[in-house]
Amino acid sequence: MTVMTQAKDFVAPDAKRTPVVLLVDDDETLRQLIADFLEKHGMEVLPAADGPAADAILARHTVDVVVLDVMLPGEDGLSICRRLTGGDEARPAVIMLSAAGEDTDRIVGLELGADDYLPKPANPRELLARIRALMRRSAPPALETGAPLIGYEFSGWTLSIWARELQTPDGVIVPLTGSEFALLRTFVEHPREVLNRDRVLQLMRGKSTFAFDRAVDLQLSRLRRKLTAAHGEAGNLFRTVRNEGYIFVSAVRRV
Repeated sequence: MTVMTQAKDFVAPDAKRTPVVLLVDDDETLRQLIADFLEKHGMEVLPAADGPAADAILARHTVDVVVLDVMLPGEDGLSICRRLTGGDEARPAVIMLSAAGEDTDRIVGLELGADDYLPKPANPRELLARIRALMRRSAPPALETGAPLIGYEFSGWTLSIWARELQTPDGVIVPLTGSEFALLRTFVEHPREVLNRDRVLQLMRGKSTFAFDRAVDLQLSRLRRKLTAAHGEAGNLFRTVRNEGYIFVSAVRRV
């Protein structure tokens, strides 16, 4: 398998080039339908029927978004997602596709680091909108001449909005997925304020494409574990307020 060894070569999408989408689905008819639709809307689509075919494409191409079906012959989509999202290197965004009603697949996929989820059969227009949202979120902000770089400092940590990087008090860069970055930014921009799921989703509109409010819990749990692993008790920067939501407890300074 080659996904993990190739992920380090991925870079943030350049808004001037054609977005590249890897579409992994063993349903040839659906695969062709979605590919035709996305290509008509300015995207390059690389189709694959299974894990080995996807690995071969990832070994040769820079991919911005992977649209990944859960039910695949051989290695399933969840296992492929785990390989794509399990390393520290930059990697493409991942949208999972799963049969309607399969909540377990949806939750597990998000816990593994998928950026978004859509039930099958996926509406091509909705899929296009989700892909575009992920591309916008992955692109660096426009830099005005003479404008200072924007970032935040809290409890010794630094969150750079321009570089899209999180740095520990020890100066170590903590790799974040697009969803994790957007979620952390939302809380950092609203410190010491209790935010429930609906409020988080409202604030993240345009930054994230979470398909349902439970995704907030899953992504926040993953983010807290990642921060704690990087620097001791950093996961305690967040506190759960029973029946209310979550609060980012640290003071924040804009830099």
